[in-house]
Amino acid sequence: MPETPTVLIIDDEERFCRTLAKVLSIHSISAAAALTGEAAMVALAKEAYDVVILDIKMPGIGGIELMKWIKKRQFPVEVIILSGHASMDVALEAVKLGAYDYLMKPCDIDELLVKISLAFECRLEREKCR
Repeated sequence: MPETPTVLIIDDEERFCRTLAKVLSIHSISAAAALTGEAAMVALAKEAYDVVILDIKMPGIGGIELMKWIKKRQFPVEVIILSGHASMDVALEAVKLGAYDYLMKPCDIDELLVKISLAFECRLEREKCR
């Protein structure tokens, strides 16, 4: 098992994905991006990721629908919701569906790095139990 997580960023804002992937790479975190829910489904089916950073509002398949799809297929991945369109109802629904955490955009990068690290540790612990 790698010592650093592999992250899939799922967000329809291309510039945000590109920038976040660069920032994560500076911190030795491997990151890929999917700009649509459909592209994320393909990426998750092809590659193993440890952590998903998921936006809620996207054209086509939105974050909550994608979260349900991820959990139904039991991908061994932790999901961090990172959205600029938050409401308490959406946050509660995401947590009920199994999201590891819920953060608002703009998010402090150090806080996000801590959340990614903690989510990765949680994923590794869960894997030990299998």
